[in-house]
Amino acid sequence: MTMQQLATQSEIDFSSEIYKDAYSRINAIVIEGEQEAHENYITLAEMLPEENEQLIRLSQMESRHKKGFEACGRNLQVAPDMKFAKKFFADLHHNFHTASAEGKIVTCLLIQSLIIECFAIAAYNIYIPVADNFARKITENVVKDEYTHLNFGEVWLKENFEDSKAELEEANRQNLPIVWKMLSSVEEDAAVLAMDKEALVEDFMIQYGEALNNIGFSTRDIMRLSAYGLRKI
Repeated sequence: MTMQQLATQSEIDFSSEIYKDAYSRINAIVIEGEQEAHENYITLAEMLPEENEQLIRLSQMESRHKKGFEACGRNLQVAPDMKFAKKFFADLHHNFHTASAEGKIVTCLLIQSLIIECFAIAAYNIYIPVADNFARKITENVVKDEYTHLNFGEVWLKENFEDSKAELEEANRQNLPIVWKMLSSVEEDAAVLAMDKEALVEDFMIQYGEALNNIGFSTRDIMRLSAYGLRKI
């Protein structure tokens, strides 16, 4: 942690009403995000029975993360706004379950193992330097796990890249713009927590681009696919 980050953290009043109000929504988002991930990995375990054991293990890790973030809210005496969080994830939730009902494993993996995991990693990376001490320790441990979850999707999609490429591109086109809308909807709350929206976008696009590269997309493909993240819907 740099001196500048320490200075930023020292200026934050974690007990102020404006901070707690914003935190009620941000905290709810991470709690709901971990719950969504928990449920999504259980669904994926049913779709990929040969990977059942590993996917169930990932789902259990997400459940533990959820409990950790619930503790973060209690530590600041903040009740998470779960109604807001469910609305926040509604579009990705709908698209994941539509894809799972249609047996589209590739789309489900892109939504959960790439988009949601990269979104989480970016958010946690930007949050850690400005978090209260209790939440920082929990978040640092969580983000290490998220890289493991991202890796599962990367490995499976890389092994099945040629058969998956067309569906990946279509799923990217449908779902990446949603991330832009999600980030914009919490821009003000994130700013209260000293989380810069541009830094969030940049970190997400770096994580997502690296994941696409690891799967097998070329640099030109990645630039084209990533451009959908800059389009409002």
